[in-house]
Amino acid sequence: MNSPNRPNIDIAARCACGAISMAVRGEVVSMLMCSCLDCQRSTGSGHATVATVRTSALTVTGPTKSFDRPSDSGATFTRHFCPQCGTGLYGQSSRAPDLRMFLVGFFAVQNDWYAPNQLIFARSHQAWDLIDDHLPQHDTYRKAQT
Repeated sequence: MNSPNRPNIDIAARCACGAISMAVRGEVVSMLMCSCLDCQRSTGSGHATVATVRTSALTVTGPTKSFDRPSDSGATFTRHFCPQCGTGLYGQSSRAPDLRMFLVGFFAVQNDWYAPNQLIFARSHQAWDLIDDHLPQHDTYRKAQT
C-alpha cells in the first residue's frame, strides 16, 4: 500500500547540461526541509528541499564530483553534483550510509508527491524564507521518537 507519508515514486531527470541523469524508483523514507547554513550556501536559498531514499532506489548515470565536509553531528556529509554545470544531485551522511538525500527540485514538474513533514536546523532559519506555520520545526535534528 502506498502511504502519503512514504510514497513510492518512479521519476527520472537530467542535470542542466544533460551530462548526468538521475532516477529514483522506490519508497521515499523521509521528506523535509533543512535550514542549516551548509544547505543555505548550497542552494542559495533559505533552505534545502530534500527527500530521503534507500541507496538502492537511486540511480545516477554519468561522472559526478563530490565534496566532503564535517557536519554538526560529527558525521561526514558528502554532496554530489555535476562537474560540468554544477547542478546539485544528492547527499549522503556517514551516519546513514544506506540512505541518499536528493534535492527535490532536481525533478521539477515531477515532484507533486512531495509533502515535507518538518524543518530541521530551524535555529539558522532566515525570517525572509517563509515556511508554513503548521510545519514542525526543530533547532537541530529531530529528536528520536520514543
